[in-house]
Amino acid sequence: MVWEFGRPVVVAPMAGGPSTPGLVTAAAAAGALGFLAAGYKSADLVAREVAEVRASRLPYGLNIFLPSPPPVDVGPLREYRQALRPEAERYEVELPRLRLADDDGFAAKVRIAVGAAVPWVSFTFGVPEASVVTELRRAGCTVLVTVTDAEEARRAAAVGPDALIAQAGSAGGHSATTSPADHDGSSTAPQVVRDVRAAVGLPVIGAGGTGTARDVRRLLAAGAVAVQAGTVFLLADEAGTRAVQRDAMLSGRFTETVVTRAFTGQPARALRNRFTDTYSSTAPLGYPAVHHLTAPVRAAAARREDPEAINLWAGTAHAEARPGPTAGIVRRLTGAG
Repeated sequence: MVWEFGRPVVVAPMAGGPSTPGLVTAAAAAGALGFLAAGYKSADLVAREVAEVRASRLPYGLNIFLPSPPPVDVGPLREYRQALRPEAERYEVELPRLRLADDDGFAAKVRIAVGAAVPWVSFTFGVPEASVVTELRRAGCTVLVTVTDAEEARRAAAVGPDALIAQAGSAGGHSATTSPADHDGSSTAPQVVRDVRAAVGLPVIGAGGTGTARDVRRLLAAGAVAVQAGTVFLLADEAGTRAVQRDAMLSGRFTETVVTRAFTGQPARALRNRFTDTYSSTAPLGYPAVHHLTAPVRAAAARREDPEAINLWAGTAHAEARPGPTAGIVRRLTGAG
C-alpha cells in the first residue's frame, strides 16, 4: 500500500496531458507516488505508457474513468450547442454532433491494468463493479476509488477496494462526485477526510487544495494516510502541461478559480477566464457529451495560445505552483526542501 512505502505524497492523475510517464517516474524517484491518467487516451496509448513506466521498476499507479450514463434529456445539450455557435465562429471550427455515449475504453483499460499488474489502480466518476475490483486485486493491484462524501464512501467500500481517495471541492479539475447537480465545490479536504473516515474503515488518501507542506501536515493530522496533490505539479519540468496553461498560470492575470460545467458538463475547478464567465451559468450537466462538444473550440484556442477559451484546470492552491523539477516540488510538500 502507499503508506507502507513511506510515501506521504501522491501526484494526482491529471488527464489531458500533464501526467506523463516522466512525471510519474520522477515522482517515484523522489519518494512520492505518481499516477498515469488513462482518461481521454486510447487503450493503445495507455498500454504504451504503462509499459514505459513499468520498465523503470518504480512504484506507480493508473487512474481509470468510470463510464458515465448517457443523459436522459438531450434538450439542454442541444441548446448549449446552439449557444456555442459564436465560439465556433470566433475560432473558425465546426461544432460536432452530440456524442451521447462514450465509455472511454473502460474494459480495455482495466484489461491493461490486470495484464500489467499495475501496482495501484484508482477509479474516478463512480464505483466499479465488485467483479472488476476482485479481478484487479487477484492480479496484484491495490485498488482505490475516488469519493467526495460519506455516502459515496459507503457505496465504494461495498465493492471491496483497498483504500479510498477523499476528494474535496478545492481540488483542481473534475470533481469525482456522482451527484454533479448538487456540487458547489465548497468542501475542504480535512472535512472530507474526516467524514469519509467516520463512514468507513478503509485507509483514506486526502485530496484537494494542497500546495504546501503545511497543507500536507494538516491532512495527515485529519487522519489521511497520504495526501494527493495535482495542481502544484502542473508547472513541473516533467509535466506535459500545455504551454498556454503554463503561461497563464505564470502571467499573474488569472488569480481566481471557479467551479464550472462549461467545458465538459461535469463540475470542475478551473482558473476563471472569459469562457467560464460566459457559459458557467447556462452549461448543462452531461459529461462527456459537453466535453466532446467543446473540444474543437478548446483545441483551436490552444493553437492560438489563447487562454480565454480553454479549460485551465487548477485547484485553490494554484498560487503555490512553481516551475522546476518534480523532485523539488515533492521536497517542498514533505518539508524536506
